[in-house]
Amino acid sequence: MSYLSSSRFFVVDHGLRLTVAASLSLLMSLARADEQPVAAQPAPAQAAAPQPAGGDAARQALSKQEGDVDQAALLKQTLTATDKQYSLLKQGKWSATYDLTYTYTGQQQIDAKFTDSTLTLFKIENTRSHTITNTFSVDYGWRDNVTATASLPIVSKYSESTSFSGLSHGFGDLQFGARWQPFEMRRDAPSFTTSAMVRLPTGRSPFRTIDGQNLATGSGSAGLTLGVNSSKIIDPIALFGSASVGLNAPARHLNQVRDGVTLVAVHAGPALTVGGGFAYALSYDVSTTMSVQESLSFPSKLVFADGTTSRTSTQTSGVFNLGVGVRTAPQYTININLGIGLTSDSPDFTLGMNMPLSF
Repeated sequence: MSYLSSSRFFVVDHGLRLTVAASLSLLMSLARADEQPVAAQPAPAQAAAPQPAGGDAARQALSKQEGDVDQAALLKQTLTATDKQYSLLKQGKWSATYDLTYTYTGQQQIDAKFTDSTLTLFKIENTRSHTITNTFSVDYGWRDNVTATASLPIVSKYSESTSFSGLSHGFGDLQFGARWQPFEMRRDAPSFTTSAMVRLPTGRSPFRTIDGQNLATGSGSAGLTLGVNSSKIIDPIALFGSASVGLNAPARHLNQVRDGVTLVAVHAGPALTVGGGFAYALSYDVSTTMSVQESLSFPSKLVFADGTTSRTSTQTSGVFNLGVGVRTAPQYTININLGIGLTSDSPDFTLGMNMPLSF
């Protein structure tokens, strides 16, 4: 019997969705030099125009020409367009994004019960869960280095097991918070961003669902997440990492009956998440990312109506992410991410898409 299996919290840190595109200004310069017409030879009676020496000519062809795209400016522009955690909005500016995520989780649980040292119940239950989450986020630049954010997910979940199969729709947990960039972004130094996010239990709580009738769409309790993100550009690669800690408020005044016992309160333990990876530029408009993320959820305390308590085990979730970003316009990039679960406490795989919205 597991009260927390339906409320497993899986987070893909947005810092790990960072995508960057490096410039090809050197190759563009060489191509532009090759495309220029060859000057006609002067007539014998005229003096030949002075030509640069061979080494000077090569340096001139390889140097940045007028009209070439500045690599540092392009990288900064792409960071601003693709990952709002590292280059924040200007003061007074608004932006909106849409995330579509599909998650599949398959589990096999053994339910056993002993009475007077005699096995009276033994069954193997297979559970398959499909979840589609549509998340709409809005950011506002309160200061050049402070951005306020709010997001609302809409969750559709289908679960199939030996005892229950059903489809559920509803709002998820509303989140709002802020990101702060303490130092200006510089080309030769790492960029740091801190964040604070508050989660409100607006979704259907897993501790208030009726067994065999509906499914949870939220976590069941309020929470606070504090995080820090960092990135460093080393052409044509951008290295990035993130770390966060999540704190959960207790869920009280419950009255959930399952397997003959009544759950009245849950004191969820904290969660620690770390991750890192790199992004590699394939061209001006296409980049790819690779990252690993691990989340450690500490034990939670369950309180029952008869005064007894129980503790859950520590859960470890590991995910390997592969992503690609395609820039469709100077300020618009579509990101696609595939996550592969590495531990038994992780979803088997996730597939997500992120894109900006225009009004």
